[in-house]
Amino acid sequence: MGGQETGAPEDVHPPNPTRTVQESQAQIPAPFPPVQMSPKKCSQGAFLSRSPFHVVSLCECCEKDNTDDIDGNLRSCTREDAQPTEGECEVWNQVNAVLQDSESILSGLQAYKGAGQEIRDAIQNPSDFMLQERAWNSVCPLVIKLKKFYSFSLRLEEALGSLLESLTCPPCTPTQHLEKEQALAKQFAEILHFTLRFDELKMRIPAIQNDFSYYRRTISRNRINNMNLDIENEVNNEMANRMSLFYAEATPMLKTLSNATTNFVTENKTLPLENTTDCLSTMASVCKVMLETPEYSSRFSSEDTLLFCMRVMVGVIILYDHVHPNGAFNKSSKIDMKGCIKVLKDQPADNVEGLLNALKFTTKHLNDESTPKNIRSMLQ
Repeated sequence: MGGQETGAPEDVHPPNPTRTVQESQAQIPAPFPPVQMSPKKCSQGAFLSRSPFHVVSLCECCEKDNTDDIDGNLRSCTREDAQPTEGECEVWNQVNAVLQDSESILSGLQAYKGAGQEIRDAIQNPSDFMLQERAWNSVCPLVIKLKKFYSFSLRLEEALGSLLESLTCPPCTPTQHLEKEQALAKQFAEILHFTLRFDELKMRIPAIQNDFSYYRRTISRNRINNMNLDIENEVNNEMANRMSLFYAEATPMLKTLSNATTNFVTENKTLPLENTTDCLSTMASVCKVMLETPEYSSRFSSEDTLLFCMRVMVGVIILYDHVHPNGAFNKSSKIDMKGCIKVLKDQPADNVEGLLNALKFTTKHLNDESTPKNIRSMLQ
């Protein structure tokens, strides 16, 4: 086992949020049945009213928030009955198949306990075979669970690519897409909501990296001793390497989506970059208006709605910052970063510490010289 191993968690995280996560199952995006296409349209029974509100139907709110038609905009903003059109059904069903599993992923992560005591006992008593076996038998099921989470990130990455393709393709503008394809836009918001929830939970579980590090050290040692291990059929060396990189990230799901968005832009060279960045900036503006306008926020049914909106806003800001050459913090950015940060800081600290940390630690351009000092100071 080696005398230098202490079993201490290998902490690569930024400061963790302090809020205890005890949100109910109802806060997790709920699955929906697949939509069956008829010759003319999708099933009218496919309602999308499970998440707190239909974020992206707020496009009109962004464009008209300086007008007197607040009530009309609010009715447009808070529609919860958006259904996939015939043109949306194929992508909607594909993405829905992923979102159906999001609840079990979050529940599994929330229930993750780790094998810290077993690992410490094994490391402190390297000659005790029973303790070595107990630690190994405790870690292996956890590694299988970690593989499940990682595999879900790959499915989420593919789903995001399909949504981006649908919401940015010519000839429609991004705003037109978000208005016409509200069911897909809502799924995009639900993916971001899940992603921020997953990463908030993961940041509170240092046992994940400690368990996986112990697993890798042990399996390497056993491989040297020519021991055949059944678990390698589940998690071979290549898979372990990829999982290790994934869990080394402070916010692995956000990193996955950021990479997916960057790859989408890189691979679609004929698609104007603005199609993607305008889609993201519009969603950020939509959420900001909802949060900062009492006429809207006062009608939220619960704190869950505020959290949903804040997570989506932070998620699209981070994606925008990764794909736009100048980032989200530059003066030329189409996102009002000062306003977005302000609406976050106006919320109870326990609700937003993790989101502010995400802006601090997972964005790309915050520390650029072109970032205004007042914006940087707001996140210090």
